[in-house]
Formats: sequence, C-alpha cells, structure tokens
Amino acid sequence: MVKRSDALRKRHRVIIARTKPNCHICGQPIDYTLKYPDPMSFVVDHVKALANGGADTLANKAAAHNTCNSTKRARAYAPIVRRSGALD
Repeated sequence: MVKRSDALRKRHRVIIARTKPNCHICGQPIDYTLKYPDPMSFVVDHVKALANGGADTLANKAAAHNTCNSTKRARAYAPIVRRSGALD
C-alpha cells in the first residue's frame, strides 16, 4: 500500500471546495459551513475508489456529503437515488 500525501490531500480539498460544487453522488447542495463529522459535511470522494484501481489525483476526486461518501464506500455508484442527472 502506498502512503498518500497529506499535503496533496489538503491541496485537492481546497481546490475542490473553492467552487462549492454539489455532491457528485446525490446531486444535492453541500453546506460547506458544516464541520466533519456532520453527516452532511463536505468530504472529498475518490470517484473510482483507490481499492478498485483509482488514482489519487485531482481528476479522480469530487465533492460529496460525508453520508453519501460513507454509503458509496468502494462501489462504483452509491445505492441511493442520484438527482444530478450525470448518469443519464
């Protein structure tokens, strides 16, 4: 297992949060004032999980609610209704 860089992780988090995107899993807005571990707080999700061969790159990361990310885990898609239309 390769150790991930905390500095890189923090930099990617700042870059993603800068535009305040909706949750890429459920499509709903994220309240960026909420602090982790609030279920609706902002976290960064690996779109393709590292466990499934995904890269630890900015291109493979997206904003998510803490609860949506926890539900998705290492699956390709979370077992919840996605409202963003990105899967259409």
